[in-house]
Amino acid sequence: MITNILAFIFILGSAVILHEFGHFIVAKLLKIRVETFSVGFGPRLFGKKWGQTDYRVSAIPLGGYVKLGGDESNSPIEGAGASDIPEHEMFNLRPRWQRILVALAGPVMNIITALAIPFAGAMIYGVPATPAPVVSAVARGGAAEVAGLKPGDRIVSFNGTENPKWNTIRGDALLSPGQPLPLIVERSGKRTPLTLTPTAVTEDGETAGFLDFVPDYGDVPVIVREIEPNTPAAEAGLQPGDRILSVDGQPVRSAEQVTQFIRDHKSQPITLTVNRAGQPKDITATARKLQDGRERLGFRPDEEIPPQPVGLAGAGAYAVSSNLEILRLTGKALGQVVTGQRSARNTLSGPIGIYNAAAASVERLGWAGLFGMLGFLSLNLGIFNLLPIPVLDGGAIFLLLLEGLLATIGLKLSMTVRERIQQVGFVMVILLMVFVISNDVVKLFSRGPSNSRPDATEPAK
Repeated sequence: MITNILAFIFILGSAVILHEFGHFIVAKLLKIRVETFSVGFGPRLFGKKWGQTDYRVSAIPLGGYVKLGGDESNSPIEGAGASDIPEHEMFNLRPRWQRILVALAGPVMNIITALAIPFAGAMIYGVPATPAPVVSAVARGGAAEVAGLKPGDRIVSFNGTENPKWNTIRGDALLSPGQPLPLIVERSGKRTPLTLTPTAVTEDGETAGFLDFVPDYGDVPVIVREIEPNTPAAEAGLQPGDRILSVDGQPVRSAEQVTQFIRDHKSQPITLTVNRAGQPKDITATARKLQDGRERLGFRPDEEIPPQPVGLAGAGAYAVSSNLEILRLTGKALGQVVTGQRSARNTLSGPIGIYNAAAASVERLGWAGLFGMLGFLSLNLGIFNLLPIPVLDGGAIFLLLLEGLLATIGLKLSMTVRERIQQVGFVMVILLMVFVISNDVVKLFSRGPSNSRPDATEPAK
């Protein structure tokens, strides 16, 4: 619990601080007075004043702000500014292009962070191998088998995308639980159209779609990725990181093979031969019915995909492509909400949803999950703040551009109009906050038994 709370504070706090630091550093470089650097909104809890800037933590931990001298556009939220600021330090008296640069700097800093994290990971560890969209193993009775997929099939079209990459296939399936998706496979030199309906799986109140087949990563090790407490696997001494060599004497080639063998030998002792610290070890356990009602050993086998070393160009390309894929899936999910294909409840999350996602990422992936979640949140925060909604940075940029356009015909926005626009934007943001928080609470208290995903149907990245 403590680890999860600390991870949540680090992820959310870092995303907010980096965003506000973007505004802060550009304002400082342009010699604009920065009155307040606040993490959170509302009453000041604690902080320290250095020079002319009050660095503080405020009571409502749903974002933050940088209060610039002379900028009273958000005074209902940030409070009134000082009245003795020299004109040359006032934000509102600066050229329009400087004010746009300051507004842009926050979202840009978030986007840079989202790019920097996978770039650094790629430079240090390499990039995950991306398999060809070729079926290696099919889960018995799963969506792929029902659709008619067979080992060796190459997917040449998926949901309208020609020659798709594996990440595209998996991403589209995750967003389409229970929805028929057209695909074309190449089998024995012939192209065969099929329809695959991803299996709908609900975990922690969120529903996603799974394909129930494993792509061909080649001959890679199969390891124990996770072990649930108080299960036969845990009681028998199986440990995360064990490499599974064989199951009841059969050499192991894929995680799905292990899972399928356990399904086929329920209530029978199963011996797993594993490699632990270079030494072979036999572990015997018998599956039993667990809390989710399924008869399992209680562990998740997974393919261990060795990363591929890359240079600067490869790391940069990986950082850009991974972030573009996140944006593509986010845009598609929001589009499904608009068209009614997906519920807003299953798409939008607030602080509780972020906490749950952060906790799950850290528990499953450790440091990689921590920084991966920070990159994901930073990217979404940066893009969201670019939307032309008053109170947000995008709204400020929009108003500045609108003022510039009106100035060309001799008009300008009155202070009264600006204040009304800001008030509307403030109400919109408050309503959005109320919705996502209430949505989190509803999901938290209406969560029933999870329709858990099978232990191994696809390898993790």
